[in-house]
This record gives sequence, C-alpha cells and structure tokens, in this order.
Amino acid sequence: MIYLDNAATTLVKPRAVFEAVTRAMRQAAGYARGGHAAAVRAGETVYACRELAADFFGLDDPARVVFTMNATHALNLAIHALVPPGTRVAVSGYEHNAVMRPLKLRGIDPIVLDSPLWNGKAMVEKAKQALDAGAELFIINHVSNVFGFIAPLDELAALLTERGVPLILDASQSAGVIPIDVRRYPCCAAVCMPGHKALYGPQGTGMLLALDDRIAEHPLLAGGTGSLSEELTQPDFLPDAQESGTPNVPGIAGLAAGLQFVRAIDPTQMLRHEQSLLTEFVRALEPLPHIECFTGKNQAGVLSVRVDGVPSETTAEFLAERDVAVRAGLHCAPLAHRTAGTEDTGTVRFSFSFYNTSRQVERCSEMLKEYVKNL
Repeated sequence: MIYLDNAATTLVKPRAVFEAVTRAMRQAAGYARGGHAAAVRAGETVYACRELAADFFGLDDPARVVFTMNATHALNLAIHALVPPGTRVAVSGYEHNAVMRPLKLRGIDPIVLDSPLWNGKAMVEKAKQALDAGAELFIINHVSNVFGFIAPLDELAALLTERGVPLILDASQSAGVIPIDVRRYPCCAAVCMPGHKALYGPQGTGMLLALDDRIAEHPLLAGGTGSLSEELTQPDFLPDAQESGTPNVPGIAGLAAGLQFVRAIDPTQMLRHEQSLLTEFVRALEPLPHIECFTGKNQAGVLSVRVDGVPSETTAEFLAERDVAVRAGLHCAPLAHRTAGTEDTGTVRFSFSFYNTSRQVERCSEMLKEYVKNL
C-alpha cells in the first residue's frame, strides 16, 4: 500500500512504538490506583511521557501536560474551560469541526479571519480587525488539515501578546513537524494535539498543554483520579483536574516512543522531507490537464487536488482500487473549503509522512496520469 492519508493518522510508525505498547499491555496496570509493581510501572510510564512532552514543547511543569483521547478531546477541554458562553471568539478561516462544533454548542458565532489561502499577511491584518472589534480569545489552526497552509503563528502570537488576548492553538497537523516552544508564545493559554499523527503515537492518544490556570478550575469530566479519593469534589490541580478515569497507559507508552523518534529526527527535518515529496508530486501533476493543485508558500506536507468535472470521491476510489490511500471530501473542515472556494466539490487530499518515499510519489503520479488520460 502507498499510504498518503497521514493527515488523518500515520499508519506506518517506528517499531519502538509497537514494542512500547505491547510491553505496557503486558506489564503495566492500575495507574495511580495501587502500590503493586504493575501500578508502579504504569505510573512511571505515564510520568515519563509527561516529562518527555514537557521538555519537547518547552513547559517547565510536566503536570501541565494533560493526556487526552485525541486533539478533539483536548480542544473540547480547553474550550470548556476558557470559553464561557458569550465570549467573543476569533478563529482562522481554516478551522476544523473540532473547534467549530464545540463553539456552536456554546452558542458562539465566532469572528472568522476570512483571509485568502497562502496569504499570512492578510490573516494578521484580519486579526487586528478582530481585536479592534472586541475579540477576547483566538483559536488558530496552526496548519490546515485540508491545504497544509501554515498560519503565521509568530506574528499572530506577538500581536495577541501585545493586546493581552489569549490563544488556543490547534496543533493537530503541526506537532511533530514544526517546532513548538510554548515559551515563545506568552499568549498561549492551551495547545491541543493528537498523538496519532506527526508524533507517530497510537490512535486514542492526544495531549492538552494546559498553560492557563483556569483549565484546572473547569473540568469537563469528573470522576476517579487516584487522588483525594475521600472528597466528592474534583481535584483542582493539574493534571488530575482534567484526567478522570484510568488513562490509556499502553497508548501513552507508545506516544512516548513516538516522541522520542520525532525528537531524534527533529521536526524541522520531518517537515523538509514532507515538503520535498510534496514539491516532487506537484511538479509531476501540474503539467497534466484537468488537475488543479492547491499549493503555495508556507505549506506543510498536505496537498489538496481537484480533477475537473470528477467528484473527489471518484478519484479517491480510483486510487484505492490501486492500493493508494488518500482522503476525499470536506475533511471535517467545511470552513476551510468555504475560505478556499472548494466547498461545492471538496478535494482529494494527499498527506505525507517521514516514511513516504520519492518512488511512491512517482508511482502515484503515474496512476493519475493514466486517470486523466482516460477521462
């Protein structure tokens, strides 16, 4: 299989990830629920990953690393804690439904930074306008899961820091391929990410970097934490305030192995590899008739494509029949498609990882040449 659906989940992972998951399933259980050897191993496994993530993302306190099921879970935790109903929220024009639907549930119609694709300067100008209009909190998609557009985070964060406005950063597509050091962004109240994408961890893992103290004051779920069991009130300290129930210890063990892999390679190298493959692919596709590639400056390893007059799902089905895995449609981000003008057609998305190769890109482009030739 040529797997090019890494923006959804990285399928090919380091062997160490599988080994760590299996080891934890066999040896670790009862996290924070006992003093026996298996419970101690579970505690050590989880805390080791917490420390690793804190160091990787620039947190001084590992307790501010909250483990979640995925990025959607992390975003819901952050929005529940930091965005009371009535808050004037601004979002980029590329947000995922993991942001838009929680806001809708809270009755919030956000200000959208309606800026053209690939135009970071315009996004910053729209952010200034939103601030002048009274925006009290921003939620920004660091990298678009549809187009790979990298938001101008440094400029936006500087602006928000100057105005004293907090930021929730959706790092779903950036964590692992773009260096993120939270110390550079004083405005960041929370950073949300999955473990199963560019961090090469298992599905069912994610993290919330809880930088704002209010996140401990407003838990989304309440229940057993292994701490303060004599009290009926939820603990008011991190990570316990937001980690009720038994955590996914095997998944967290695998996530730690994924983090170690990414740290050893370096996110910048990861990004360069993916961008190199994307550039090769675009060069092969652009001369072909009927194919439109959405590509520009500041693009990570995610490419959207349209074939004239052909439903995106039909193109994806053609590739699936030839054992190429891509995704077609709106990618759970209709706002991004409205911004780019692709809402009516959707796109076919090709998303790369460190394990993809030039040979795979060549084979896939040859299939598409055959496809458009027969249209």
